[in-house]
Amino acid sequence: MTITYEWRGDFDNASLDALHADGFGSPGTPADWRARLERHSLGWVCAYEDGALTGFVNVVWDGGAHAFILDTVVALHLRSRGVGAGLVAVAAEEARAAKCAWLHVDFEEHLRPFYFDACGFRETAAGLIAL
Repeated sequence: MTITYEWRGDFDNASLDALHADGFGSPGTPADWRARLERHSLGWVCAYEDGALTGFVNVVWDGGAHAFILDTVVALHLRSRGVGAGLVAVAAEEARAAKCAWLHVDFEEHLRPFYFDACGFRETAAGLIAL
């Protein structure tokens, strides 16, 4: 298995939609990902296996010190092989290069070991309003 990572990597909407469906277990709504990312993101990281999109994370930001990772997804056949942690590591490196001081993440409880143990996040107090 050879995985390559690319900051602001190239993809097409169909490939990213398919990856989201595979990784999140539901088809979701097709999106114009490129337009969305260009409008709201500091950048994104793509993981490729033999040229195929197999992982993705979006890095949004406030234009200053805070960056946030969203939609971390890895193809099912590559889970638990370090691909997700690799995506987050590149995201952190690039957010640091953009002079961000903080990288935030929200996640469901079952992802706690991934984000804390594999990726190095630490627990903080936070708040959330369901809309």
